[in-house]
Amino acid sequence: MRRRPLRGTAREGQTGSMEQRTPAPAEIARQRPPDDPRLDLVAGSVELQSRRVRYVHPRDAVALLYEEDVAADQAYPPYWAEVWPSGVELAHAVSGRDWQGVAALELGCGLALPSVAAALAGARVLATDRSTDALAFAAVNAEQNGVSVETAVCSWGDADALVARGPFRLVLAADVLYGQRNLDELAALLPRLVTADGVVWITDPDRPLTGDFLAGARSRWRSVETTTTRVPDVHLHRLAGPPG
Repeated sequence: MRRRPLRGTAREGQTGSMEQRTPAPAEIARQRPPDDPRLDLVAGSVELQSRRVRYVHPRDAVALLYEEDVAADQAYPPYWAEVWPSGVELAHAVSGRDWQGVAALELGCGLALPSVAAALAGARVLATDRSTDALAFAAVNAEQNGVSVETAVCSWGDADALVARGPFRLVLAADVLYGQRNLDELAALLPRLVTADGVVWITDPDRPLTGDFLAGARSRWRSVETTTTRVPDVHLHRLAGPPG
């Protein structure tokens, strides 16, 4: 998706409002929705530990099913366009630390709220996703908050180019522990991405396969810790000491 000015169709989200001007209700009523659902936007914000972070995302993720070639790969519908609780909670957790100068990576970044939080805390961030549309929104959301993140298209099953850009001291992922394919690819990829003294932070809403992933991680990683978040069903899993 080519970067276009995200103005005129952005409206206030239920989680907060953006400080920049959005159209008045009367103006919105006179506007026709854009033909491209990626440009019919909702603006919102979330309160992190250090500050409020602003974002935009497509109003109707389902409409993107008709824009993207989902039929070519049914395993990857456009989940990136939603604001998921796991992403918000991971961003909140990241915002509580000082990551000054740390090389950080987000896998499956979607709207990239954790990446934005890490960048605000001083990290040098690479946000990755298999969707080029997701990466366009990741860059815009970083810009909305006065930071810059690098972006790169990445398939976990073919990640040699990503591994060559590492290793990273902080690897982030939100709500990615679904589908056996994801688990197998992550189990093989994560040890290749993180430094010996680095950590992997994954937030997850107790997906059915999460227990299997954690059991495998505990048998290979030096430390696996699970803590609660502000959302009862979402937990933060911290992996440290990657297998050699």
